[in-house]
Amino acid sequence: MKKIKIRIGDTVKIIAGDHKGSEGKIIKIFKANNTALIEGINMVKKHNKPSSKNPKGGITEKESPVNISNISLINSKGETTRVGYKTIDGVKKRIALKSDEII
Repeated sequence: MKKIKIRIGDTVKIIAGDHKGSEGKIIKIFKANNTALIEGINMVKKHNKPSSKNPKGGITEKESPVNISNISLINSKGETTRVGYKTIDGVKKRIALKSDEII
């Protein structure tokens, strides 16, 4: 299994699939499946039965996971970039490989 180089809170762009070109922030990462939840992307409708918490039931929308291979990190200039690591003053830092800036 490859190391997942993106983190919660990173701004990413969808590079493949139905939502190609969309941008959003990462909410949660599922390492076992190599998927991530992205805010406002890949929304699905869930039908809820009436219950004590929700007496009316109804339809709610929520995010569905997107595969890590279909997303790319966005740097400060708004370009998609890959993530690398550099040791600076004895501390390992994440860097954007396209612009060589610290993330």
